[in-house]
Amino acid sequence: MKDTAMQSRKRQEEKGQLSEVLAKVAANRERVVIRRNGRELAAVIPLRDLRRLEKLEREAAEDRADIRAARRALREPGTIPWDKVKRELGL
Repeated sequence: MKDTAMQSRKRQEEKGQLSEVLAKVAANRERVVIRRNGRELAAVIPLRDLRRLEKLEREAAEDRADIRAARRALREPGTIPWDKVKRELGL
């Protein structure tokens, strides 16, 4: 995969150049940060990167749900005999 170093550009430089920026992002998988008054305002990233981010967010949400379920299970009183666990798992 090509290095995806992020470029930073002033908002003034981008005015009227949106098509050029989008073409660079799409073709070269570049990431471009748009700044206003020296502060980062937004980023234009390849769609592939957005999909990866969305996937990571979904996985993180699933992980958090699993952790909550495990914590609830740990608070439950009692134990399950090993023979019952093996039988339920078909072992």
